[in-house]
Amino acid sequence: MNRREAIAKAGLLLGGTVIGADAFLSGCAKRSNEEVARIGFSNEVVYVMDEVGETILPATASSPGAKAAGIGEFMKTIVTDCYEEKDQLIFMNGMDLLQQSAKLKYGKTFDNLEKADKHSLILFIDTEAKEYSKNKKKEDDTHYFTMIKQLTLWGYFTSKIGSEKALRYLPVPGKYVGCIEYTKGDRAWSEI
Repeated sequence: MNRREAIAKAGLLLGGTVIGADAFLSGCAKRSNEEVARIGFSNEVVYVMDEVGETILPATASSPGAKAAGIGEFMKTIVTDCYEEKDQLIFMNGMDLLQQSAKLKYGKTFDNLEKADKHSLILFIDTEAKEYSKNKKKEDDTHYFTMIKQLTLWGYFTSKIGSEKALRYLPVPGKYVGCIEYTKGDRAWSEI
């Protein structure tokens, strides 16, 4: 996924449905169940989430990537404090599935893969998640990679790094300008 596509999806994401958003908006409360607490978010899991986030939104010459925004810690906080128990388990089991997929396909854990292999695996899992979403019924659970991708986009574009470096940053308060010229290829605006 390129940066422009990610920004477009972030706009849809932030205006659409995000798993855990209700809890986030009403004030997250610790809801970790025993299994999530048992599995836990070790430093290793947070590191892998950083690597997955960086693969989804890599650093470019003009802006740092998701890892620089601390995306792993963001995911840990939201999943632990804001997700319902069933979504916590889907996410944690999904992290295990991602590692298993890397081991099956490449013989290594995700964090030990070469950049090109990480990218290839993420594209494969993203395609799988999109296909799952097309065919899922309303009562079916969300695919784990959809959660990971949502959290990556949400966390990155609401972080200081994402809003100031990847987007055009305009500190608020500032003067109101009702109509701003847009040139094709301009970055989206940030008001955080």
